Amino acid sequence: MPEGDTIFRAAGVLHNALAGRTLIAFETVLPNLARVDCDSPLAGRTVERIEAQGKWMLIHFSGDLILLTHMLMSGSWHIYRVGEAWKRRSIHKRIVIATDQYVAVAFNVQIAEFHTASSLQRHPRLRKLGPSVLASEYDDAAILRNFQARPDAEVGATLLDQNVLAGIGNVFKSEVCFGCGVNPFRRVETMSIAELACVVATARRFMLANVSRAFDKIPTHNTLRRTTGGAGPEERLWVYGRRGRPCHRCGAPIESRKQNPNARTTFWCPSCQPMNGTGRRLEAAQ
Repeated sequence: MPEGDTIFRAAGVLHNALAGRTLIAFETVLPNLARVDCDSPLAGRTVERIEAQGKWMLIHFSGDLILLTHMLMSGSWHIYRVGEAWKRRSIHKRIVIATDQYVAVAFNVQIAEFHTASSLQRHPRLRKLGPSVLASEYDDAAILRNFQARPDAEVGATLLDQNVLAGIGNVFKSEVCFGCGVNPFRRVETMSIAELACVVATARRFMLANVSRAFDKIPTHNTLRRTTGGAGPEERLWVYGRRGRPCHRCGAPIESRKQNPNARTTFWCPSCQPMNGTGRRLEAAQ
């Protein structure tokens, strides 16, 4: 599943290409979107701005119309110059937004809805969405309180709870816990304020390190992420996807097992992240 960094960068690329431009055409194979376009055609509207909220993307059009999308596991947005060949087959096309210079195509997007500003405020999932990990204003204290409000939950599962902190996915969940020397299966109530504060701050730091400010190319969900600072494929992540391989820090074999919600696989180092809470943080995470 694309995580918050991917959606943030994709929104930035789309915004730079489309914002301020007039729609020449809007196409969709999704019936709920097509009905709105028939009632109030999008052609002739202006793209005002494109933004990310956690794992959601919002495309604002003139006339108080907002396209809300979520990629789920396999969705993606591509941007092409007019006349440029697409890199995906048209059978996967769900939405096409065409301007005089650029064409934005949503492939395999599973959730796509039109809203007004008023209806968006009532959206059942957005209304409960926690602070975005990549928001310009990051309120550590408010996010810390969100964690503390779930004392019985495991910290790894809590990092995936978009109502606590929006944008963290399975890769960053495992990496953040390692960065703070916290076993991802510990309950929140067993963690000190310092440990929770480390988790909150490290989530922000790791995510920001994976956001390109150039916004020159749409990222895919396969975009390589780095949390170690290393460039090589084997060195770029601390624990995620490294089951059975030696820990970069202590050499112990990395372990993994399923964790709720949705039985996502969690990776951790049993030596650096003991269940008794005596793990050692990475120096940069302190």
